[in-house]
Amino acid sequence: MKHAYAALFCAALAAPAAAQEIKIGYALAEDSHYGAGAKAFEDSLKASLGDQFTFRHFPSSGLGGEREVLEGLQLGTVEMTIASDGTLTNFVPEVGVLGIPFLLRDKDHARKVLDGEVGQEMLARFDDAGLHALAWGEQGFRHITSNRGAVEAPADLDGLKIRTMENPVHIEAFRALGAAPTPMAWPEVIGALQQGAIDGQENPLSVIVSAKLNEVQKFLTLDGHVYSSTIILVSPSLWGGLDDAQKAAFEKAADDAVVAMRAFVDDVDQSGVEAMKAAGMQVNELTPDQKTAFREALAEPYKAYEAQFGKELMDRIQAVE
Repeated sequence: MKHAYAALFCAALAAPAAAQEIKIGYALAEDSHYGAGAKAFEDSLKASLGDQFTFRHFPSSGLGGEREVLEGLQLGTVEMTIASDGTLTNFVPEVGVLGIPFLLRDKDHARKVLDGEVGQEMLARFDDAGLHALAWGEQGFRHITSNRGAVEAPADLDGLKIRTMENPVHIEAFRALGAAPTPMAWPEVIGALQQGAIDGQENPLSVIVSAKLNEVQKFLTLDGHVYSSTIILVSPSLWGGLDDAQKAAFEKAADDAVVAMRAFVDDVDQSGVEAMKAAGMQVNELTPDQKTAFREALAEPYKAYEAQFGKELMDRIQAVE
């Protein structure tokens, strides 16, 4: 019997450790840019670490709204998420500077800012908020959809009940433009549009297309008022339990996820407008002069942004070439 127990003990020692499950929750469907990033992360991690980790995906807010999921990461009940920068300002307020309208010129500029010193400094701040940030993902530039009509001048926003993220920077800007910004968690938005509780919303084409907003909105204005990013985050409890090799694999997986998300956004920016037109939406695009009119209408909020975030930081961002 002693030999039998010894054999069982040795077999137990030799048995591979059970794979650790990672629950990853995100707001949009699996066929969105969020899903593309999550799948690329999983594939990269499996290529690096084999079967050490398994994934359970909870797309379409399957674990709740973004704030709930982020709080789950803090508590250690959720291991991973891809979350929008608008929600993340509630955890690291400095991220809000990236949501200043017309601060980031185009995708190339935005990506250089996020991949450079400014972006990496912001990611490091999340550890103090009980979250561990791995990399910046992407949604693209935000555009306005509405059931009330095309938006061509600030006056067209007057009284428009528009859903925004829970981002004070966005809310202040829309209020200054005469709109009635209505912060709302994403899972509530489609129903609110169907019921007429709000007139419109604003999101990148990647969201507008994947969420099929053409089914509940008539007009799409391509104004590119704000660049919208995401962040790939893991729970501190998961991160703290990884060895150095595993941490390196997670960081590589995050980089691979970013590549996938950006490629998805680039593709949708090319194809999404035609898809929405074909689906029956009326689409208009602001001219440079029209954009200037919106920027001039935001003179007062810009003073507030400089006071809140610091003119030096805003200048650093604008100086990135």
